[in-house]
Amino acid sequence: MKIGVIQASSQAGKNELLYSLTKKYSKDAEVINFGCFPNDEIKYSYIDIAVLIGMLLSTKAVDFVVTGCSSGQGMMLACNSMPGVLCGYAPTPMDAYLFAQINDGNAISLPLGEEYTWAGEENCEETIAKLFSEPFGGGYPKSEAERKLRDTALLKEIRRNSQVEYRELFATLDPETKRKVLSKLDVMQYVNKALK
Repeated sequence: MKIGVIQASSQAGKNELLYSLTKKYSKDAEVINFGCFPNDEIKYSYIDIAVLIGMLLSTKAVDFVVTGCSSGQGMMLACNSMPGVLCGYAPTPMDAYLFAQINDGNAISLPLGEEYTWAGEENCEETIAKLFSEPFGGGYPKSEAERKLRDTALLKEIRRNSQVEYRELFATLDPETKRKVLSKLDVMQYVNKALK
C-alpha cells in the first residue's frame, strides 16, 4: 500500500507529526510526504489540497491519503467532492477505527487546528494508530460485518455512478486553481510516474 501525507498550508507545522505517525503505524506501507511544508513559497488551501488528493488517488499514484486542515471538516467535504475519493473525518481514535472498518475509504481528514483538546499530540497518535490497527474493510461490529460490507459496497457503487471522471472535473476548474495545483511538483512527479 502507498500512503500519501498532505495537509493544507495553514497546518504546515503539523506535517512532520502526521508523516512520522503515519510511518510508525502503517506497518509495511510506503509513506510519501507531499507536505505542505512550513517553508513552501506557495500556500495551498484545503480546496487546492483536495484537488491534489483527487489527482493522486484517481491516477493510483497512492492508495490512501492522510490529510487535514484546521477543522478537518472542510478538507473532508472538499475531498468528498472529488471523483473517486471517499474521505472520513476522524477527531477521535474510535472515529478513525470505524471509518477504516466500516467505510473502507481512501482518505482520512484530521482536525489539525483544534489541538485535539488537552491531549493534542497523544490523541493524534492514538487516532492514527487506531486507523491502521487492522486491515481496512473488516466490518464492525463483527456480528454485523457482512451487512456493513454490503452497505459499503453499495455506497461506493452509488458514488462511482453519480460522479464524473477526475479529468472531466479538472477541466472545469478555474485557471488559477489549475496553475497552483500543477505547481505542486512533488505531487506531479508521482502522478506522472503513475500514468506511465
